Amino acid sequence: MGDSEKANNKIDSTVGSAKEKVGGAVGNESLEREGKKDQSKSDLKQAGEKVKDAFKN
Repeated sequence: MGDSEKANNKIDSTVGSAKEKVGGAVGNESLEREGKKDQSKSDLKQAGEKVKDAFKN
């Protein structure tokens, strides 16, 4: 996994977390769900890339 992909996944996770918090704070359930979804996608990508890295070594 390239460093840029790792950084992008971390950014996606951070943005998702922010969306979730803002959505919860303002009562926007749609934004909150979108944030959770973004975090989940990022976590899955990171897990997949870790598996790839493990097989490279």
